[in-house]
Amino acid sequence: MSPSSVPAAATATSKRIILVHGTGHGGWCWYKVATLLRAAGHRVDAPDLMASGADARTLRDAPTFEDYSRPLLDALRGHDDDRAVLVGHSFGGMSVALAAEELPEKVAAAVFVTAFMPDCAGPRTRAIEDLPPLDWMDSVTDDGHAPPSVFLGPEFLRRQLYQLSPEEDYTLSQTLARVSSYYVADQQQRPPFSADRYGAVAKVYVVAKQDLAMIEEYQRKMIASIPVAEVREMEHADHMAMLSAPEELAGHLADIANTYA
Repeated sequence: MSPSSVPAAATATSKRIILVHGTGHGGWCWYKVATLLRAAGHRVDAPDLMASGADARTLRDAPTFEDYSRPLLDALRGHDDDRAVLVGHSFGGMSVALAAEELPEKVAAAVFVTAFMPDCAGPRTRAIEDLPPLDWMDSVTDDGHAPPSVFLGPEFLRRQLYQLSPEEDYTLSQTLARVSSYYVADQQQRPPFSADRYGAVAKVYVVAKQDLAMIEEYQRKMIASIPVAEVREMEHADHMAMLSAPEELAGHLADIANTYA
């Protein structure tokens, strides 16, 4: 992959884009997409959320979902000059929704890449709890941990999330994957996201049609639950769309940023 492979859509005016990882991952999983977007001149951040990626803190240091998401909130608060396009993958969609609720004036658009996208009509966790039954295989959960923890098992990752991704990216995940949490009980204590804050932020959903974990049918159910400005499709992307189809995803994200920011 080289700068010459950046899609044409990615070569317009520089925009600020923040890429948000999902459960057990870190900013590292965006390395291909971030490289393409930066090569096209965009200002890209891919922060490690608390106790994720290279962040030195442990899960016990992030007892609440807001603690876990604080690096994203801090990244938004740290820039007064412009708004950012937030891109959430998988569970990262919940952090993007929180940021849009807390700081809607800082968000040009909220992009959900095969991600949990909550609505404003029910509990914040409904998108998580309504996920169709899934074989978690060798994943390990500990409800007695504070917060309740989950570690996504290597076979689960290989067969359900990375089935179309390059083998070297799966190997990278086995080096860098960490214990995380879905913070369901903590988020249940908060009121629904509000229509005039999170609900008012422009939303774009990117459907990964080969996702075996968050299947297309469920992605479209979430899309139907709240107004979205645009829906885009990736025909050959698995759950790890940034690894299985990075050039295509970078093109979508740059085009979205050029449209909404």
